Amino acid sequence: MLSRPKPGESEVDLLRFQSQFLTTGAAPAVQLVKKGSRRGGTTNSDQPPQQDRRDVVMLDDLPDLPPALVPAPPKQVRPTSDPALPADEDAEERLSRHDQHITAVLTKIIERDTRSVAVTLPVPSGVAFPAVFHCSREKQGKPAASGKRSLFAQEIAARRGSESRAPSSVEAIPNPDPSEGAVTCEAPAPGDQVTRLLGSSHSFQGPHLVTGKGLSGHKAEQEAQTIHEENVARLQAMAPEEILQEQQQLLAQLDPSTVAFLRSHSHTQEQAGEVIEEQTPGGPLAPVTQEEPIVSASASDPRQDNELQPGAPALKLPVAPHKEWLHMDAIEQEKLHWTQDLPLVRRQQTQEKMQARFSLRGELLAPDVDLPTHLGLHHHGEEAERAGYSLQELFHLTRSQVSQQRVLALHVLSQVIGRAQAGEFGDSLAGSVLHLLLDAGFLFLLRFSLDDRVDGVIAAAIRALQVLLVAPGDEELLDSTFSWYHGVLVFPLMPSWENKEDQDEDEKPPADRAKKSPEEGSRPPPDLARHDVIKGLLATNLLPRLRYVLEVTYPGPAVVLDILAVLIRLARHSLESATRVLECPRLIETIVREFLPTNWSPVGVGPTPSLHKVPCAAAMKLLRVLASAGRNIAARLLSSFDLRSRLCRFIAEAPQELSLPPEEAETLSTEALRLWAVAASYGQGGDLYRKLYPVLMQALQAVPAELSTHPPRALSMQRVAALLTLLTQLTLAAGSSPAEPHSGSAETPSATPSSVTWTQVSGLQLLVEPCLRQTLKLLPRPERWRTLGPVPTACLLFLSAYYQAWSQQRSLCPEDWLQDMERLLEELLQPLLGEPSLGSLWDSLRLCSPLCNPLSCAPAPEALPSLVSLGCVGGCPPLSLAGSASPFPFLTALLCLFNTLARIHKGLCGQLAAVLVAPGLENYFRQCVAPGPAPHLTPFSAWALRHEHHLQYLALSLTQKAATFQPGPAKGAALHHAVALALLSRLLPGSEHLAQELLQSCVFRLEFLPESTSGGPEAADFSDQLSLGSSGDPACGRGALLAQACQDLPSIRSCYLTHCSLARASLLASQALYRGDLQQVPTLLLPAPQEPLLPTDWPFQPLIHLYHQASDAPSGLAPTNTVGTAMRVLQWVLVLESWRPEALLAVPPAARLARLMCTFLVDSELFRETPIQHLVAALLAQLCRPQVLPSLRLDCPLPGLVSFPDLYASFLEHFEAVSFGDHLFAALVLLPLQRRFSVTLRLALFGEHMGALRALGLPLTKLPVSLECYTRPPEDNLALLQLYFRALVIGALRPCWCPVLYAVAVAHVNSFIFSQDPKSSDEVKAARRSMLQNTWLLADKGLRQHLLHYKLPSSSLPEGFELYSQLPLLRQQYLQTLASGVLQDAVSET
Repeated sequence: MLSRPKPGESEVDLLRFQSQFLTTGAAPAVQLVKKGSRRGGTTNSDQPPQQDRRDVVMLDDLPDLPPALVPAPPKQVRPTSDPALPADEDAEERLSRHDQHITAVLTKIIERDTRSVAVTLPVPSGVAFPAVFHCSREKQGKPAASGKRSLFAQEIAARRGSESRAPSSVEAIPNPDPSEGAVTCEAPAPGDQVTRLLGSSHSFQGPHLVTGKGLSGHKAEQEAQTIHEENVARLQAMAPEEILQEQQQLLAQLDPSTVAFLRSHSHTQEQAGEVIEEQTPGGPLAPVTQEEPIVSASASDPRQDNELQPGAPALKLPVAPHKEWLHMDAIEQEKLHWTQDLPLVRRQQTQEKMQARFSLRGELLAPDVDLPTHLGLHHHGEEAERAGYSLQELFHLTRSQVSQQRVLALHVLSQVIGRAQAGEFGDSLAGSVLHLLLDAGFLFLLRFSLDDRVDGVIAAAIRALQVLLVAPGDEELLDSTFSWYHGVLVFPLMPSWENKEDQDEDEKPPADRAKKSPEEGSRPPPDLARHDVIKGLLATNLLPRLRYVLEVTYPGPAVVLDILAVLIRLARHSLESATRVLECPRLIETIVREFLPTNWSPVGVGPTPSLHKVPCAAAMKLLRVLASAGRNIAARLLSSFDLRSRLCRFIAEAPQELSLPPEEAETLSTEALRLWAVAASYGQGGDLYRKLYPVLMQALQAVPAELSTHPPRALSMQRVAALLTLLTQLTLAAGSSPAEPHSGSAETPSATPSSVTWTQVSGLQLLVEPCLRQTLKLLPRPERWRTLGPVPTACLLFLSAYYQAWSQQRSLCPEDWLQDMERLLEELLQPLLGEPSLGSLWDSLRLCSPLCNPLSCAPAPEALPSLVSLGCVGGCPPLSLAGSASPFPFLTALLCLFNTLARIHKGLCGQLAAVLVAPGLENYFRQCVAPGPAPHLTPFSAWALRHEHHLQYLALSLTQKAATFQPGPAKGAALHHAVALALLSRLLPGSEHLAQELLQSCVFRLEFLPESTSGGPEAADFSDQLSLGSSGDPACGRGALLAQACQDLPSIRSCYLTHCSLARASLLASQALYRGDLQQVPTLLLPAPQEPLLPTDWPFQPLIHLYHQASDAPSGLAPTNTVGTAMRVLQWVLVLESWRPEALLAVPPAARLARLMCTFLVDSELFRETPIQHLVAALLAQLCRPQVLPSLRLDCPLPGLVSFPDLYASFLEHFEAVSFGDHLFAALVLLPLQRRFSVTLRLALFGEHMGALRALGLPLTKLPVSLECYTRPPEDNLALLQLYFRALVIGALRPCWCPVLYAVAVAHVNSFIFSQDPKSSDEVKAARRSMLQNTWLLADKGLRQHLLHYKLPSSSLPEGFELYSQLPLLRQQYLQTLASGVLQDAVSET
């Protein structure tokens, strides 16, 4: 019994089952029954069944698509009445005889016998692609008329035709002798040119150029072959010399384009011959049929021949495509451009900008540079001849599916960013590379790349992110200045509000900004990144991803260092960013566990395979930067992450004993000391001092030995400076006593007793002072002095902190520290003051000062407003504030020590003040107050100016202490006062304590105003008499006012301390930092330097406060003590205008005028006070001086004022309401009406406030400026002229009411009606004629006389102008013409 087919059986098994079934002859299990028709519903059972009526499927009616499968109704099985099949009939034959289905054609397939055909393997070739299969159509004849035939059908028809002609057409081609020109696989000798010509692969194979095209039938081939045989016989009969001679003659006669075409055609046939040779290497040539000849493209297709015959091919391709090649029937030339040779790089002839292209190392390539292709710089489509890749192409490559390409693109982009930040591109590029990259979304491209699965892509993305965010020069600068005077305090590297593009937010007050700041979390990351790159990155969950990379993927050392550098940059951004880094789950735990272990395997010198479980200095630095952000963060780091044990571990051992590379061990020890110093700045970490006291003493005792090494190692000097800074903070902690918390200050940190006592630090001076003596011995040797770095600075700061803490010990005898100070001055400081090398340090202040050299603070070439950086790429120059030759750190520390000694020991002030008479310091001060451009406020300039402000403040503070004990004005007191005023207006946020001290001491001290006792008031009166030419009441003169102001300096100081008070929280934090109250220090991050602490017009600040209070107060209620405040302000401004004019240079004269006008707007009765009248008149006279008046410009933007016309409109309204003809009020109204100012101001008076004209009764003799300022040049505004004429005609403007404006209006109207400008418009001409006619017909004879006979302005005359006794002839003729016209018009009307 046959088995049924099972699942998994192949087609061979089914055929075997079929043959077995047919062989056995068994009856089938299923019989075919012819069913009846369903149309009638019933079937006639009596009708005999039809024989052999089967379903026949015709090919013509076969549909193209199979029918849809529709479920059929269930079938009913009926018995069949077919006769039984004969037993002797073969079932297979019966099926074959009756089956007429389409599958019947499959039984006719007969395989070709290939047993006698030789099978050859493919031969390796030297070309890039295998040999192309040729489908020859030359012998196929015309296609069938039924339509287009496929390539397969054409090939089958060609083979059938060749089979029928095979006996007569196939000829064996023997292997000819090489001397007869046979084609062999051996190459001819390269030195013989004729042999190469005769032995080439295509010389005698057949005709190539002569194809017989144009002849009919077989005659074409015969004629072409005959010509070819004649040519071959003639060449064989010629000698090689004759062949070369004929070749040269032909080349000279033929056209070069024809020669180029023949050579290209020959090159094509050579390639075709090489393909045949490679198929049969080393043996005889295979038989070639005539149906498959190797013919040229011109012989195969007439259209191809027509395209190539006129000249050379359009593309110079390595392989010329043929029509016979498979799928090359339609050649698309544009798709074959990539196969041709690169065109030559054309030199740019115009100044047109071109696309920037970069090498794989990020270098900017010149547009005409010609580099070889093997460098891999030409794999791009656009500008294929130019080497390098554009930013757009690199961006496209970062999205490649090949990880190596993504890594390469990120690497190149990081190189480009690094070179752009270094300023290597300069002016070669139009625009900023970083701006372009960030606008294109490069930041988020890096963030997406961090989520890649390939470690190489992650490493490249982190490297690019580190290059973008971190400026190596910034970190080196901040690390090298850590031990300076308050060098641990830094500004946050975050954008300021001024850099944001959202103008609506900028216009809102700070309170509204603070309300909106919590909503920043809901803003999308692209919006945040547009204003602040760091905030945009933090919004993309960057920190958890970096933690994952560190914790899970275990990257290499380079990636770990890059991640730590990025985290350090994030922590420097702001307190908020540092808090987010600290609170990221498991981030700090992972860093402390993996990169700050207490036990590790020794690491030798050389590359480290992994940084995991190995101490890393960058990890310690990250913790130090985090601790600098706030005292709470420092406390959490010390308590939650077991940093105390790690600090003990890395400080207890010397760097050379840490089993680490020497540089890494030195840096790790330095960072551990700095972290401890930061914690000690908050009064924390004092308990470690008792544990590590022997270690610190041993390290301090080894400092002299390290200083004596030549040359001293830079890392060792940084470690010594960090040690001294730590001891300085611990000494301040021992001397500071807990202060009482300030009432009303909820943010004041609670004061805890310090764990360091004075007895524990009292012996440190004996170890530090010898180090200072040893360093000062190197001061005369600048080369050795520069190698010491911040060590001398740290020694001086320690001594200052030591004496400050010693003086605060109430249980000790004051005589002890006073005697010790005298000893220090006699043994150390006085010899230092006599050193000539110290004078050279003072002389170099000007060279290194940012104030004296504003260009040194210029922003970096690729500075981004959204990504703040100090811009210290490549380091600072030696002659700069942070350079190696800078005198600022040492001199600032020296002045700090002198101030501490002078504050504690008053008797030393005179001796210590000798340092202030250095010529270099005096020259430096003079240049600081000289008029000139101020440095633009950038992140670097803010950092540098803060350190320069420290030196200036300490020098002024020492000057003030010395002036207290001097009987008369000190030498240079005026210069020091000017420096104090300039410094007060330049102080940045974080220096609130310095501003408060300057206001209390130097600025309002009579000792700094030597003019008050040296004839200054008398000189002021004499100057006014010379310039104004009038001698008024001496009691009301400027001299008397200045003398009174000098007497009222204490009241003036109280007024400014009240109205210029700074924010209380900021002031308390600043006082804690500068006074050494460590328990009150909230953070070591300074406020963002958006602008200076005080505005440039701070002398007017109390007056502006009064104006705002009066504007906000209910009607009729004036602020309290208005007269006193206004008088003090005006007195101080008068002092500055008279004796310190350079202090008000930053306030434009127009702004000063606006502030004076606010005096009259504060109160309706304030301007009537006699002191106010005298002071305002004196200040107005200063503004109207000839040397100041030209700089009075009212059309430019003024600080603190939205619009001067709006202020003037309010001023006119107030004048019209409350002035009652006050002359001083009128003078202020008239001053902005000069001809050179905006016509809007004059239109406001004559158009909207004409009633005020009656109160402007200022006499011409009291006008503060010349009358010509109002009459020259002639008015050209037609609307204003018509208002002038209207006011004159209706009597609103009369000489008895307003003599000044009456003269002005008459002058302008007279000039207008008699002007003869031919360029005037028709409207102006008509208005002029109408105005003249109305003037002629005026009933007021006096006004008519003034308007027609006006000559020149004159303040000495009662009318204010001169009149013509007789009009000039031209004007008389013009008036006669006008009079006759008027009479004719009157006659015509009657």
